Amino acid sequence: MRAGGGAAPGALALALLRRCLLLGPLGLRPASAQDGNGCGHTLLTPHSGTLSSKNYPGTYPNHTMCRWRLQVPPDTSLLLAFGDVDLEPSEHCAHSSLLLADLQAGTAYGPYCRNSAPSAPLLVTNSSTVTVLFNSTSHRSGRGLLLSYATSQHPDLVTCLVRGTHYTQEHVSVYCPAGCKDIYGDIWGNPSQGYRDTSVLCKAAVHAGVIADELGGQVTLSREKGITLYESAFANGLHSKRGSLSEKRLIFHKACDDVLEVATFNASSWWHEVDALGQSRSWGAERAALSTSGHSWAAEPGTKAAWLELDLGTRRNVTGIITKGSSEQHNYYVMSYHISFSRDGKNWKPYRGSSGQEDKVFEGNFDSHGEVSNAFIPPIVARYIRVTPQSWHQRMALKVALVGCPLARVRAPRPYVPSVPKEVLEPTSYPASRTPIPGIALDPEKAGSTLLVMLLTGSFVLLCSCLLLLAFLCHRKRKSAVELNCGITKGYPKLESSQVCSLQSLPAPNLASFSMAPMPGDLSRTHSPDYAEPDLVQVSPSSQTGPSTFKPLLEEGYTLPLVLSHYDVPGKHHEYAEPLPPEPEYATPFSEPEPAGMHRSTCGVPGTPGCSPVRYQTPAPRPGELPAGAERTGSLCFEGSHGQPGHCPLAHVYHEAL
Repeated sequence: MRAGGGAAPGALALALLRRCLLLGPLGLRPASAQDGNGCGHTLLTPHSGTLSSKNYPGTYPNHTMCRWRLQVPPDTSLLLAFGDVDLEPSEHCAHSSLLLADLQAGTAYGPYCRNSAPSAPLLVTNSSTVTVLFNSTSHRSGRGLLLSYATSQHPDLVTCLVRGTHYTQEHVSVYCPAGCKDIYGDIWGNPSQGYRDTSVLCKAAVHAGVIADELGGQVTLSREKGITLYESAFANGLHSKRGSLSEKRLIFHKACDDVLEVATFNASSWWHEVDALGQSRSWGAERAALSTSGHSWAAEPGTKAAWLELDLGTRRNVTGIITKGSSEQHNYYVMSYHISFSRDGKNWKPYRGSSGQEDKVFEGNFDSHGEVSNAFIPPIVARYIRVTPQSWHQRMALKVALVGCPLARVRAPRPYVPSVPKEVLEPTSYPASRTPIPGIALDPEKAGSTLLVMLLTGSFVLLCSCLLLLAFLCHRKRKSAVELNCGITKGYPKLESSQVCSLQSLPAPNLASFSMAPMPGDLSRTHSPDYAEPDLVQVSPSSQTGPSTFKPLLEEGYTLPLVLSHYDVPGKHHEYAEPLPPEPEYATPFSEPEPAGMHRSTCGVPGTPGCSPVRYQTPAPRPGELPAGAERTGSLCFEGSHGQPGHCPLAHVYHEAL
């Protein structure tokens, strides 16, 4: 809610305002301050702050009063955020109340209690100075109040009670006020792995070293996927808890958070230990590196003002420090320390933090093996960092690592020097061999090298193209030669690689070139296979040829496979119809009467003495075909020109198939 001209105060509000005016010495002070016996945790700065009633979040005491004066720079106005207002209800908030008043303008906001709470969580005033008055009488319950403020330049101000679960977006940017470190609230996790989203947001930001509790500031974070377990850690004076799985976790963004490399370690003194067996052990300065295993650096016994020095080699932007004790075997550690820094190793300055009033005391370790982080806000810009222990357990023993990043180098602007152009004689006419190319400007001094590079590039591309073309032609030629030698032609059946090219000089396939070994039951050796000849049928060009079982001619693009028979590789090659078995089935001659004039021989009956064997008349052989029996005897057996029948063996007469 916004104060337009100020809310019209009631009678009680006017009485409280007069009371504030009567207690005017606090209102005349130039800075923020507090007064009264009912004040709780309070941190007031010129830009932001947090205040609470006594015993918050417990029940506030009876008959108490507290007054806070809030003041920001004159050119800004105050923005107030109500974190919690829980005062016992009463009529017109007469018993316990909260009142906000601008004494200079004479306006008031309130009074507020449980039955009359603020209508909005944020209140924007028109003044840079506001007085907050808390009053209590006899009551039974009530947590009291928690209030935060900042300048109107931070409209995204939140209170110390806001948690990560209050947001749904993945990226969050809010302004946390100063003083949230000691407000009641739990956090789970650590700076390296993130924080459980149920953690109090601003308190977790202080633990992570993103902001300083005494200053507050802008916080940018991401809500990422949760993890199974959140480990606890001690950092910047806060101890987080060990938590279980959550849906989301909070990851704070830090731009300068890398472990810096230390060039050398130095110390005011170190301890030379001699154990019970008489063995010597050195606890020197080089043992102070956090990454070393075993024991750490330890000061000489009896030293009261020992220090450990770290040389970074060059100036760095140092944003934090990590400390650790000796080890688990020796229970030595530093509980608190001061920090000083130097740029040249001679002139040293103590680190005083944001207040700048006194040297800041950093909280160290509480055991000998855990790591503790502390942030430098504002950061340190130096080459040398010195750690001076203030309190320790049993012995000053320490391991250290520094966190930061290199300095951003900003180049100084060079003085302007006007450039003097060189005198170049331009030719009045170009030679005939040099014709300017439109759109291309070549420097005469660099033209030679440019042309050389272009020529070399073109030659390389041309050479590569020729090599690729030659390889392609050789590949095709080799492929054609292999196909020719192996008898593979387009349209032939595809053979296995083991069946093809077994002999590069294999002749063209022929029926007589495949010598088949005789096998049991193989009838092809006793009679040459005669394939049935298909009938000559006139086929129209539009008709399709149906499947045939006759052996195709060699001109049709087929060849015999390199196997003994087609039964050796079933299903892979064409299986043609084989001829009938060679054992002939003879036809019985018909008994027909002889024509007149024909002489019937008396030797028609077999076994008649003095007669030659009976020979049947055989049909004339086809052109190029041997008569029956010639294949076995190797001689022609047919009736000669003289008609001597006794020169041929007995032959049977058979009928030609229809």
